[in-house]
Amino acid sequence: MSDTTSTSPTLHYEDTGGEGRPVVLIHGWPLSGASWQDTVPALTAAGLRVITYDRRGFGQSEPASDGRYDYDALTSDLADLIERLDLRAVSLVGFSMGGGEVARYVGTHGEDRLHSIAFAAAIPPWLLKSDENPDGGLPREEAEKMQAGLRADREGFLDEFTTNFFSADGELKVTQEQREEAKAIAAQADLDAAVACIGSWLEDFTGDLAKVTVPTLVIHGDSDAIVPVEVSGRRTHEQVEGSELVVLEQGPHGINASHRDEFNEALVSFLTR
Repeated sequence: MSDTTSTSPTLHYEDTGGEGRPVVLIHGWPLSGASWQDTVPALTAAGLRVITYDRRGFGQSEPASDGRYDYDALTSDLADLIERLDLRAVSLVGFSMGGGEVARYVGTHGEDRLHSIAFAAAIPPWLLKSDENPDGGLPREEAEKMQAGLRADREGFLDEFTTNFFSADGELKVTQEQREEAKAIAAQADLDAAVACIGSWLEDFTGDLAKVTVPTLVIHGDSDAIVPVEVSGRRTHEQVEGSELVVLEQGPHGINASHRDEFNEALVSFLTR
């Protein structure tokens, strides 16, 4: 049985409980902890205690009362969850946007409570494409265009986004039912939260990654149309000394669903060491 409660007025989480070493799964945009449904059973079967939560303003969590969705604020929610549950020797797994919380947690809260970390199709080290960061993948004007598009036509935006989310080279790698389910989860997000978080993607995590010393897994699809592996996965691997890189062939952004078995096998192998 999963324990469902709130750590604060804004944060909803689910905890499988048990005596296993804890793992916190941090979801991508614009989804919720429910997006880990194909991963949780594999981790619990491996004897791990799994905690998922909904980022402020997403899923069943309330929007931020202070209106903040920058990574310092988002990571304070993660730190609060870890401390409230008194998690120790915990592994953090961040998918897409969730990789930002993983990196920033190390950068601001240290590694005392950590066993290992994993970046799955994640946005670090620095997604913003600019003169200062020419290897980035998302110019600020494109992020602003996404924000405007989401506000103007939320349903149409999410329909296109979830298609790209699960597609590799233009081919959908999940069923239409899976895509529609993801779109329904995305529709739960508070609009202001979803728009604000697009801006947060552009934050720089290179300084945070420089502080990583715990075992680190980087797993990414080679055909990710949302966060290309060349922009993020390979650069994170290069910046975190000793990290392990797993690249999934024909993997879109949503590799935890499209490549469920390969993804889970790599994650379980890493997390149970």
